[in-house]
Amino acid sequence: MKILGISAFYHDSAAAILVDGQILAAAQEERFSRKKHDSGFPIHAVRYCLEHAGTTLNDLDSVVFYDKPLLKFERLLESYYGFSPRGLRSFIAAMPVWTGEKLFLKRLIRKELGKVMPYRRRDLKLLFPEHHLSHAASAFYPSPFTEAAILTIDGVGEWSTASICHGKGKDISVLREMHFPHSLGLLYSAFTYFLGFKVNSGEYKLMGLAPYGNPESERVRGFIDLIKKELISLKEDGSVWLNPKQFSFARSLRMVNDRKWESLFGFPRRKKESKLEQVHCDLSMAIQKVTEEAVIRMAREAKRLTGSKCLCLSGGVALNCVANGKLERERVFEQIFIQPAAGDAGGALGAALAAKHIFYGEQRKCGEQRDPSTLNPKDSMHGSYLGPAFTSYDVEKLIRHHGAVASQYQNFEELAGEVAAVIEGGAVVGWMQGRMEFGPRALGNRSILGDPRNPGMQRKLNLKIKYRESFRPFAPSVLAEYAKDNFDLNSTSPYMLLTHPVASALQNQLPEGFHDLPLQEKLNFERSTLPAVTHIDYSARIQTVHRETNLRYWVLIDAFRQLTGCPVMVNTSFNVRGEPIVCTPEDAYRCFMRTEMDYLVIGDFVFEKMAQPGLK
Repeated sequence: MKILGISAFYHDSAAAILVDGQILAAAQEERFSRKKHDSGFPIHAVRYCLEHAGTTLNDLDSVVFYDKPLLKFERLLESYYGFSPRGLRSFIAAMPVWTGEKLFLKRLIRKELGKVMPYRRRDLKLLFPEHHLSHAASAFYPSPFTEAAILTIDGVGEWSTASICHGKGKDISVLREMHFPHSLGLLYSAFTYFLGFKVNSGEYKLMGLAPYGNPESERVRGFIDLIKKELISLKEDGSVWLNPKQFSFARSLRMVNDRKWESLFGFPRRKKESKLEQVHCDLSMAIQKVTEEAVIRMAREAKRLTGSKCLCLSGGVALNCVANGKLERERVFEQIFIQPAAGDAGGALGAALAAKHIFYGEQRKCGEQRDPSTLNPKDSMHGSYLGPAFTSYDVEKLIRHHGAVASQYQNFEELAGEVAAVIEGGAVVGWMQGRMEFGPRALGNRSILGDPRNPGMQRKLNLKIKYRESFRPFAPSVLAEYAKDNFDLNSTSPYMLLTHPVASALQNQLPEGFHDLPLQEKLNFERSTLPAVTHIDYSARIQTVHRETNLRYWVLIDAFRQLTGCPVMVNTSFNVRGEPIVCTPEDAYRCFMRTEMDYLVIGDFVFEKMAQPGLK
């Protein structure tokens, strides 16, 4: 059986393909189009999936879209009607798109697929699971659990904004749903907007800013009280009721009324790129804490409803790795699996899996349910390395095209030793190996690497490589065998979706009055012996690296360990601000040449910056 899943037309469009139940390929359209968060129909991603599977559109049993557009249109109409006459302008703006395209989505999908390749349109079966079912399927079916509670949380699908489901074998039962306009994801996005970041892409910046708030201040506690009193009612089961007088997204294209929120919180909405003040940090911390509380309450409710020992997480809020780490430390569940492409991109995979197991009724071949302390993850995501790979021939073409200079190694262990040595010497290395990652995290195949012990590495990467805000933290990749020696981690974290503290033995004590210091002075304080990956609250967004899923990356970090005694490496995504993660050797070389990276490694080839044309 061959099933193609598609997500599109909102943000982070993607495609995924299943062949005889195996996840063969999945990728976001942005990686091919080079348009960040591309929402268009994923023509390139579909073409890649079909080519990788060695199949055609005519060979597919079905094409599955990740939500139900008519149900979403119903929500749009009812929302505008309920708030009328307010929102008339945005209603008039939205209607031509819906009546011209989205109401006729079957026709649009068939038309767009025709751009991929010719096919027999009448024979194509199109299926449309609900949005949150796609999220639930993307988390449960690849997990190693035969039975689990499933929690999905995002902005909004059709009507649902969160759901609690129960997965057993091939079946998923929906137990509880929260409906629009009451949404934890939209609440978080409203604060993203108010604090000067872009909605649907800047939420992770808000999460990174939150630890700079002063946890001892009355202002943070006051902000939390204000949120709970004026903006939301947080229920015991984790559901939230949003005060409609304080939000605008249900009736307009804006998240909130600026003047109301400015009056409520006592400061103006931060403009994009303007200076960050302590008040912005404190409000970020407040909404992050409220979000964590809601997620943990939802998880407890999922536990109560299902009695399961295992939890699967998906939806955009499941990318909040700080909340995930807090949830794991609460020990509500014995084991947690988080879909690495938890946002809308992963909906493409979930849609295909839902069709296979629910529509077609195919039995599920579940992975081995493991002890959470074991090192080898047993899910079926293949490390999330589901994108395209490139050959030595592709790299040789790149070299000829640009007149580039590179050394080719015949022995990979020798290459790893050389690269580990230049990283130990302070170099920043672009690292491209094997298949591209599916999801928002670079997991060692499209990564920029550095020495975590180097106190200047975070600043160098932010200002000279990534060209992004200086407060943004970097993630550590750690050999799974040494994770517990360096981090307060009692499980594995192969997909960089859990935040836990750096081991107490590695932490430096904060100076007196630290929380009263200006933001820049806080940034300059070395908080541990791994300063480049230790956030201001001693936390780190950890990736455990496993021999079984990424041998080359494991060998590189092990070479660094043998050289330095440190089994940890700085890992950030291979891209610059405003661009998607690189996909091809051409993308990697262009990014390398536009930044102050020192070396680029593609497969068995090593490029030194100073040896390239024009830089000799």
